[in-house]
Amino acid sequence: MNTRKKRRRWGRRLGIAALVVLGLVLVSAMANAALEAQEKATMPGYGERVAAAGGSLNVVRNGNAAAHQGPPLILLSGLGTAAPGLDFTPLIRELGDFDVIVVEGFGYGYSDMEASARTNENISNELHEVLSKLQVRQPYVLAGHSIAGFYLLDYANRYRPEVSAVVGIDATIPKPGDHPVEEPQPGINWAKLVAATGLIRDVAAVAPGLFDPDSNAYSDEELKRMRTMMIWNFGNSAVADETARIANNAAALRGVTYPADLPVLAFIADEQNDRIATKTAAAEDLLRNVTRHQVLPLEGGHYLHWTQSGRMAAEIRRFVAPGG
Repeated sequence: MNTRKKRRRWGRRLGIAALVVLGLVLVSAMANAALEAQEKATMPGYGERVAAAGGSLNVVRNGNAAAHQGPPLILLSGLGTAAPGLDFTPLIRELGDFDVIVVEGFGYGYSDMEASARTNENISNELHEVLSKLQVRQPYVLAGHSIAGFYLLDYANRYRPEVSAVVGIDATIPKPGDHPVEEPQPGINWAKLVAATGLIRDVAAVAPGLFDPDSNAYSDEELKRMRTMMIWNFGNSAVADETARIANNAAALRGVTYPADLPVLAFIADEQNDRIATKTAAAEDLLRNVTRHQVLPLEGGHYLHWTQSGRMAAEIRRFVAPGG
């Protein structure tokens, strides 16, 4: 009898504890939603939203296109970069003589957070639709960071006449293989659920440095805004689908190379470890058929534009110059 009473007592305690935790989570989620709504209402956006593929993509451009001497340069971000238009700020500043255009894909920055399947084809076609609507002068330089390496490769083959050169910023290279890759299956978006509870906001408030770029090239206001947008955009469905399709998008590019006559400049992040030789060799192998290419290791982390924007801008300027 005593054992039964103890079990019931512990059951009640656990039930009460569970209700308390659930209540705290609900309160935190409501507070997070209210703060987000207030932030979005009071914080002015940046860029220009352009209709594409049934939604809207946000585009950031560094001033009047007619005022720039250099060619248009399109920038695509790496996976999960919350605010690409701000993340690329150091490089945009260094490329002031270019018509720099950052296109924030679905799930990024101020673009819509929901989209169709994040396949190479869809992402390339969405980008092309936006550039066409903006009447961007052709040919343009196509540049991208990290996972955007997939989309650079796909886009350059789909729209070769419109691209004058490609610049990879520690760009991801599809790994060779022949095994089949299954389509990702729908599931619970745990990251989005965690973000909805306000936990990401709490962590950012306690330890903001965890989410800030490892760079002194940003103002306090830029860092604050990037932090805030990371809280808003964390775990959104478009980026979740893009993440789930990494293997599929890599498989779709097996055996695909850049057109032989398309110049390609590949920056490789030299993080002072034994991976640099492997990464450099992979880039050289991908570009072996390209007549004019350069693989250039630069000391720094994966986000090279955080710390090496000055050197990168100089190398880009030299590479894309006539007779460069």
